[in-house]
Amino acid sequence: MSTTSMQAWRAQLLRFDDEGRPLYDSDGLLVTAEGTDGVRRVVDAGEYGAVAARHAGLAVEHLPGRLIAPGFVDMHVHYPQLDVIGSPADGLLPWLENYTFPAEARFADPAHAAEVARFFFDELARHGVTTALAFATSHPASAEAFFTEADRRRLRMMGGKVLQDRHSPDGVRDQTEQSLLDTEALIKRWHGKGRLGYAITPRFAPSCSDAQMHGAAELARRHPTTWIQSHVAENKDEVRWVRELYPASRSYLDVYRQFGLLRPRAVYAHCIHLDEADRRLMHETGTAAAVSPTSNLFLGSGFFDYVNAERHAMLHGLASDVGGGTSFSPFHTMLAAYYVGREGQSKSGLSLAPSKLWWQHTGGAARALGLAGVIGTLQGGTEADFVVLNPQATPLLARKSAQAGNLEELLFAFIVLGDDRLVERTVTA
Repeated sequence: MSTTSMQAWRAQLLRFDDEGRPLYDSDGLLVTAEGTDGVRRVVDAGEYGAVAARHAGLAVEHLPGRLIAPGFVDMHVHYPQLDVIGSPADGLLPWLENYTFPAEARFADPAHAAEVARFFFDELARHGVTTALAFATSHPASAEAFFTEADRRRLRMMGGKVLQDRHSPDGVRDQTEQSLLDTEALIKRWHGKGRLGYAITPRFAPSCSDAQMHGAAELARRHPTTWIQSHVAENKDEVRWVRELYPASRSYLDVYRQFGLLRPRAVYAHCIHLDEADRRLMHETGTAAAVSPTSNLFLGSGFFDYVNAERHAMLHGLASDVGGGTSFSPFHTMLAAYYVGREGQSKSGLSLAPSKLWWQHTGGAARALGLAGVIGTLQGGTEADFVVLNPQATPLLARKSAQAGNLEELLFAFIVLGDDRLVERTVTA
């Protein structure tokens, strides 16, 4: 491989193996090269002396005191809900009615959608998020704006136009047949272009007619490499509503099964109020949960059950869920997930290891999305999306980081005390 296409960075280095075990070098070297497709990938990584010896003469950018780590992966976010963050409400359904739907109605305007998309991707980069699975709105212009901006920046992103043809107000409700035609046109235009992927996006079961759900499933069958994304079992009022709408279904999740919307690359946000049969079904179908702790705490929805998710080998990873979620920051999300583990499980609590929280927002999230071996670990051959973190970013963080006796203590200091100031640079492939 020509050294002219290669780049190398020397710093502390955090990677993950396929099982989510952290690989750490206090003095590491990351070597990347651009492929014939124009995407930069990791060609070597590890302890500086050993890796440097394999690449004699290669120029190296030295980043003393910094930590290079995989870029963060956000499994569920609503890009049109930037202006909804921090809106007070009694719960999920009033929050949708009073804040979310009025904000989303503005995305019929392509200029507004384009402006928000630019801001959205700036925010992701500022917080070290290099891949996201995102909802647009029901307006095709919102999806066009999302993909156009992501393509301009050559990012690894997935998203889709929302489907919602019932129980939705004017301005966001779409028309069944046209919504499916629009979705397929967007799939053909954007899915697989560069590093982009399309996600078929029924908002949630109550917002979609049977015809629209059947249509979404048919599109998923015709385009098997697409993603599917929706919401399930977030809020008890929502669960009761679904039970009234689908009395013959065994559970909320079972509604999606009956329509054929559970499969690998299907991602359902929240998954709080599930039972054992639901978790087995998630595992058997390869369907993943997008755990959204800041949103669940903010809206009082409940606690994700990590213990039983692990027991059933249920695919799951972390998500911001902006704008129900309260921050784009992966550090805030990981800290909220830690709170949920401590307070929302058994009486004894569950202490999630810092490296495991980090894995759930990087390689574990990538695996849940069907992107294992593509992003999230900085293993050889993976796309070179990474962040450069500065432990000296704030006085308190600098003080705490200096006292860290091992990797877990260092990562936990970042999780508890970190925010966007910790992210010195975000590099995408």
